[in-house]
Amino acid sequence: MQTGGRPMRILFADDESSLQELMRIELPRLGHEATVCPDGRTAVAALERTAYDCVIVDLDMPGVGGLEVISRARAISPDTETVIVTGKSSLETAVAAVRQGVFDYLTKPCKLAEIQGVLERVRRKRELTARLRALEGRVRRAEGTTHLVGESAALDGVRRLIARVAATSASVLIRGETGTGKELVARAIHEASQRSGGPLVAVNCGALPEQLVESELFGHRKGAFTGADEHRAGLFEVADGGTLFLDEVGELPRALQPRLLRALESGEIRRVGDNQPTTVDVRVICATHRCLEEMVAEGTFREDLLFRINTFEIPVPPLRERLDDLPALVDHFVRRARPQTPPQAVVAQNEVLEVLASHRWPGNVRELANVIEHALVLCDELPLASEHLPTRFTAVRAAPAGLVGQPPALAMAAGPNATCSAVGSPAADRPVSLRELEMQAILSALDRHRGNKPRAAEDLGISLKTLYNKLNGATSTGSTTTS
Repeated sequence: MQTGGRPMRILFADDESSLQELMRIELPRLGHEATVCPDGRTAVAALERTAYDCVIVDLDMPGVGGLEVISRARAISPDTETVIVTGKSSLETAVAAVRQGVFDYLTKPCKLAEIQGVLERVRRKRELTARLRALEGRVRRAEGTTHLVGESAALDGVRRLIARVAATSASVLIRGETGTGKELVARAIHEASQRSGGPLVAVNCGALPEQLVESELFGHRKGAFTGADEHRAGLFEVADGGTLFLDEVGELPRALQPRLLRALESGEIRRVGDNQPTTVDVRVICATHRCLEEMVAEGTFREDLLFRINTFEIPVPPLRERLDDLPALVDHFVRRARPQTPPQAVVAQNEVLEVLASHRWPGNVRELANVIEHALVLCDELPLASEHLPTRFTAVRAAPAGLVGQPPALAMAAGPNATCSAVGSPAADRPVSLRELEMQAILSALDRHRGNKPRAAEDLGISLKTLYNKLNGATSTGSTTTS
């Protein structure tokens, strides 16, 4: 009976002749190409001649033992998966080996169904790894190196700090309001570091369900809790050899903060339901829009964890403090959406840039990206004109004296005339959509609370997760390659 997927090349080494004969017959029957060796020395010689997808070795072979074979396999071909076969007397050694990177172990006497199950998991992992690498390659080719758009003095200061810290192994805390481009700063650090060949794994701590945060970060063992049907690696293990970016680290549950602190200090993590630690090599970069010092004073964030993640700090300026970069950002967003735009083409009228420059940008660059996306939907031919902008910008231009520059919600609430102008009276360019009204309310709440999303969500009467979903849904196309 052949398993699904492509055949694998498997090396099997065991000093029991009955197992050797079984594998010579059954592995090809399962659709795999098999090399069967009677001892460790023969297995090492085979490894030096041929590349294998999976190596299955007896732990207790005389002479060259299973662990030595695995060590040689890793040195020759780091991508090869390894599986240990062992008796009960060496079970503890096998478990320890799994924690150090061996894919799995089998106990004697091995059932064919167990071997088949392990090989199927190996196959799925290798296929997923290959697809992930292909996807990462396409993304790198499409996006190129992370580019922080703009030449303002404020952004130049950020670039200098990135260059300083990237060459080190220091933990970094990136501070800034929502939408300023903190993840892009983290990407720039990773790409300029010696870990650039490894993975960059990004996770928004505030968007994870509280009951699953521990499992997501540290993984879990099969049966650790209801629904844990198989072993699962956490994001620390996925990021091994690379960088883990913890966005909105201030939203991390207080009970989980000691585990993060231990992982940062010792380089060891422990899966949920596991008694033994696993060593990982991960650089952690954190980001937050919150004042962690205030949270320490309130008792919601550990002071020792703050000291540990804040070895090196990079403040990212809000868009209102780098308005010199606004024309370059508009040009970038337009050309990214319409790559066929000629290099010398004017993408936006001066009036558009003036209106945009008068806005406070509570949502920062992320909000700007959303505004440009909106304008491009309405714009058939460049340059962008003021009538292509969302109606909240029309409301600002039409507002009575004294209201210009205030958040849209304040202008709309100022009186009947202002309200009508904002939502579709003859003075408005077009009727406002429900989605725009919703985003106006969200952005105004964020502005009132200075970017504090938990407080804005409470003010709006929605959950924090719902707020994240609405922000991400509105701006998902505008947050990949610019600051």
